Amino acid sequence: MSELSTDLNKNVMEEGDSFWQGVKDCIPTLLGYLSIGFAAGVVEKTAGLSMIEIALMSLLLYAGSGQFIAAGMIAASHPVSAIIVTIFFINSRHLLLSAAIAPYFKKNTTSKNLITGALLTDETFGVAITHAQSKKQLDYKWMLGLNIAAYLNWALATIAGGIFGQWIPDPERFGLDFALPAMFIGLLVLQILSQKKYFIDIIVAVSSGVIVIAASFFVSGSAGVILATILSATIGLVISKWR
Repeated sequence: MSELSTDLNKNVMEEGDSFWQGVKDCIPTLLGYLSIGFAAGVVEKTAGLSMIEIALMSLLLYAGSGQFIAAGMIAASHPVSAIIVTIFFINSRHLLLSAAIAPYFKKNTTSKNLITGALLTDETFGVAITHAQSKKQLDYKWMLGLNIAAYLNWALATIAGGIFGQWIPDPERFGLDFALPAMFIGLLVLQILSQKKYFIDIIVAVSSGVIVIAASFFVSGSAGVILATILSATIGLVISKWR
């Protein structure tokens, strides 16, 4: 009887962490990808990139913020070396994302982990880390489904933006510029609700607001956001260890 129960639990776990389940779990982020990707395609087309260049940038660079900045720098005729260095530093945050999620893939081979890391984005990381709240490890097939769904959707969205963007000279008019923050807010809410412990989250949120306001008197707005992120995350970590 115990063996039958174990087999049933194993089958349920495998079904819940399948490739197609990963695709389904990616659906909440796809609307954000569509709007942001479309806007990126519009900006890249405006910067003078061809459709082939837009497609290659999405498939090879695959970074929303990096693609927006690259398009702007290309339009401003910056040297290639400056564009590469700038995008490298912007995307260096993925080192932290990969390091944070790596413990959930310890049993996978190096090749599988390379594929997982290469396709990891801020959004798929948010979905995965929320999914991992009640697990000791994540299934490679599930993560592959999540990553590939996001990857293909992003590529199609940017290509569509390049094709139809000529009829949308002002993407901000349709609120496309707010799609990325809105998507991150949704991911944050899902992650907070999955934890069912709001004390630390509230402390971190309040700390972030107070630090941003205080920092605005001494540094620029962007520097204040970075400072608030570092300090509030440190405060949350200290409180979680202390409790």
